[in-house]
Amino acid sequence: QVQLVESGGGLVQAGDSLRLSCAASGRTFSSYHMGWFRQAPGKEREFVAVIVWSGISRYYADFVAGRFTISRDNTKNTVYLQMNNLKPEDTAVYYCVATNARPLQGMAVMQSHRTYDYWGQGTQVTVSS
Repeated sequence: QVQLVESGGGLVQAGDSLRLSCAASGRTFSSYHMGWFRQAPGKEREFVAVIVWSGISRYYADFVAGRFTISRDNTKNTVYLQMNNLKPEDTAVYYCVATNARPLQGMAVMQSHRTYDYWGQGTQVTVSS
């Protein structure tokens, strides 16, 4: 069992930066692929980014366009999402997710919410124009 707790959300202006953190419980954190999804009001959940268990590979949604960076620190059981040049359309609740599915291959698999077994409660990010 893995429990995920997000932090770092808030209200910022367009062009600002935020860093989200996700602290995970459990001794097997390093074996999990970790990611982020988001959900805006009235919209479906959408994939943002994922980092594999080793940290070697990272994958992003197209809309990230080089603005976000996902990273992890396995010594701290924490995954991060650095978000730069935020836009009003980035406003959403951001969820930390985890899976130990093997293999984790193909963007369709990575981008599907069904791939991820564990979800945090979410943290609100609001970007004003």
